[in-house]
Parts: sequence; structure tokens; C-alpha cells
Amino acid sequence: MPSERAAATAAQRAAGAAPALPDFAAHIVAWQATHGRSALPWQNTRDPYRVWLSEVMLQQTQVTTVLGYFARFLERFPTVGALAAGTEDEVFGLWSGLGYYSRARNMHRCAQDVVARFGGVFPTTAAELMTLPGIGRSTAAAIAAFCFGERVAILDGNVKRVLTRVLGFAGDMSSAAQERALWDEATRLLPPADDRDAIARYTQGVMDLGATVCLPRKPACMLCPVSRRCVALREGEPERYPVKTRKLKRTAQSLWMLELRDPQGRVWLEKRPARGIWAGLYCLPVFDSREALVAAMPGAASDLEDLPPFVHVLTHKDLHLHPVRCRATVPQGREGARWVDAAEWRRLGLPAPVRKLLEG
Repeated sequence: MPSERAAATAAQRAAGAAPALPDFAAHIVAWQATHGRSALPWQNTRDPYRVWLSEVMLQQTQVTTVLGYFARFLERFPTVGALAAGTEDEVFGLWSGLGYYSRARNMHRCAQDVVARFGGVFPTTAAELMTLPGIGRSTAAAIAAFCFGERVAILDGNVKRVLTRVLGFAGDMSSAAQERALWDEATRLLPPADDRDAIARYTQGVMDLGATVCLPRKPACMLCPVSRRCVALREGEPERYPVKTRKLKRTAQSLWMLELRDPQGRVWLEKRPARGIWAGLYCLPVFDSREALVAAMPGAASDLEDLPPFVHVLTHKDLHLHPVRCRATVPQGREGARWVDAAEWRRLGLPAPVRKLLEG
């Protein structure tokens, strides 16, 4: 059975007996030149600002979604200095809808750090790049490889999938030690350090391979340039990789959201705390129960209109949202809140479900 063959070789590979892969990098480089992606707006450039911006936006987000955001960001913030000088509200407003807002917050802080510490010029090594807010090992390596030709490996989700399948790497990716071992393998497979052009094309190629061919489900193995070297394909079960046994438990939370409008059509919005869900975003007032919402609106209980509830899915949590509409009574005890007209709230950073409610 395929699973028995996989189990039989897992111990050897876990002990460091990785298969030899002659010319692996050369095959990836050649494939990328003819079949890889080359028309994306952040490609064919050695501008670290554009590469960094794209890498941050592409974390857990599809390319098709990022394209529009990338263009709007560059129009408003064409340089890292311009981004550093912008306000957090401006950054959140342009980011609104991409989700994972900690990325936007760290991106803004990173731009300010580049200006303050490096005179507005990105450092040229992965090690220095990793000292900046929000730049982890893989993002730092991507910038260093694409822009400066440094021989460093990336290991985003797509690359993990390609390498674990090709190598038959059966280590549990929930384990920090096994992830470090895969980093070592990723570095071993890189092109020679003296071929900077190959470093950049290889880096793009292994990302492209994971994004377009070596898919999580139903990989197109017949189109893969390294299929003859792929242990997972030889075992007959490529979808078994990467191995990750520990999964985060999903939770659920119910929230009541107050949609409050005045006679001019303005909406009452408050800025969320710096920590917790939707940190730093503008939002409708949120309550843990309908009773708490009513208590904040003395004398307005008869004016409250319950709208259809809906579920908003976060990465590891389902939010059961209960919108409640009311007219022109300001809730008590809510600091940092104000009336905002439609022209303004459309430019603000809003949680996706709040924007959906207001635009609906």
C-alpha cells in the first residue's frame, strides 16, 4: 500500500537521509523561464519596497485579490517614505477588506522603521530585514533573494508543499524542530551563491510551482518539472504532504452590533482598542449580548430593529453577528466614538462585516 511505503521511509528521512536531487534548482529555473508567472506587477523589479509590499499582501490572500490593493497602495504611497509619513487610519482605509489587519499595522511600523533606522533604504540582507516589524524569515528571504540575489531560502505555504512532497519529508510541520529541518533542506537545494539571477528565478519558480501546479488538492503532477524526482508521487499519495498533526481548534463567539444613524444619514462609529478583535479599526458599537446593547440605550428599546443575523468566518473563529438598527440615540459610556458620513466611512479601515452592513 502507498501509505505503508511512506511509513517505511519516514524514519530514514526524519533521521536526515534526504534523497539526492541533482539539478533540482536548474529544473525549477528552466521551468520558471517558460511556464512560470512573469506578468504580475511586483515581478521584474529589484525594488525592495514593491517586493516587500507584495509579500505582505500575499500572506494568506489570493493573487487576484491583491492586484487591486497593490495598485491603490502604490498610487497613494509610491515609496516607503510616503507610507511612513501616512497615518494609520489611511493605511487601514486602503487595506480595508484584505483582512488580517495586523499585517497593515506592522507594515506601517516597518516603513517608519526603515526611514528611522536605515534612512529610507531597505537593508540588503535577510538577517537585517528580519529586524524590521512584521518581516519574518520567509519574507526577508524573498526580498533579499529577489532584490539583492542573496542565497537564502523561502518557506511559505506553497514552498513547504513543494519541498515536502519532492523530498518525501514526513516530519510534522507542527514541530519547530521539523520546520527547522525543512529550512535546512530548502537551503541545500538553492542554486549556487554566485548566480544571483538564478537565485531570483529559482525563488519565483518554486513559489509558482506551488501556486499553479503542486496544489493542495489534485496536484497537476504531469505538468511538474520535477515529478521524476518526487518521492510523494512515487509513493502514490502526494496529498499526504505536508504533514501537520496539530490543528488549532475553531471557536465561536456571538456579538451584537449597533447600527446607529442620525437624520442626516451619518453612522455612529467608534475606534476599537489596540488589542483584540478588529484592533484599531473603526467599527459599529459591539456588545456581548442584546441585554448589554439595550442597557447602553436607555429609553430607546422600542426603537430597536433586529436585522437578520449572519456568520462572519475568521481564520480560527466563527463570529455570529446580530445587527440591531436604531435612529439617532447615542449609546452611553462609549469613548472615542463620533458621527461619520458615508464619504468618510468609505475611506476608513472597517471590519469586513461592518462594511457589508453599511453598504447593504
